[in-house]
Amino acid sequence: MKIRPEQAGDQAAIRDVLIAAFADHPHSRNNEHTLVDALREEHALSLGLVAEEGGEVIGYIAFSPVTVAGEKCGWYGLAPLAVRPDRQRRDVGRSLVKAGLAALRETGAAGCVLLGDPDYYGRFGFARRAGLTLPGVPPAFFLALAFEDSQPAGEVAYHPAFDSCK
Repeated sequence: MKIRPEQAGDQAAIRDVLIAAFADHPHSRNNEHTLVDALREEHALSLGLVAEEGGEVIGYIAFSPVTVAGEKCGWYGLAPLAVRPDRQRRDVGRSLVKAGLAALRETGAAGCVLLGDPDYYGRFGFARRAGLTLPGVPPAFFLALAFEDSQPAGEVAYHPAFDSCK
């Protein structure tokens, strides 16, 4: 398996992976593919990585900037993470998360937030962080990982594309 940045010509395969991965997910509105399309169109997709095996895209992860208390502060949101159903539970997602976080750190990012399973994302260092909130979601599932000693405080806002895809 190879992890690489998404490139021109990957969009259809990424879309297929997103649709398949979230088809039966209990907390999905099955719009992750439209979210990624919107982030691309609005030039708000900071990082998109694909997992490729045998020339086929089998997984995808996206990162986009977030604001904290209305300010840009070098933090990013991880969403979505998707692995084709026939390749799940084979470390594809883990590899994508690790590669994505490493790439963010290399660019000088200050941290990353996500909405997800604390048990899964806790293995990467994500945890509930006092002072960071995301309105309308259960606080136990809003997680953050600071890459620096300091951490901003306040309400986190994702790119408006997330609202338009609700």
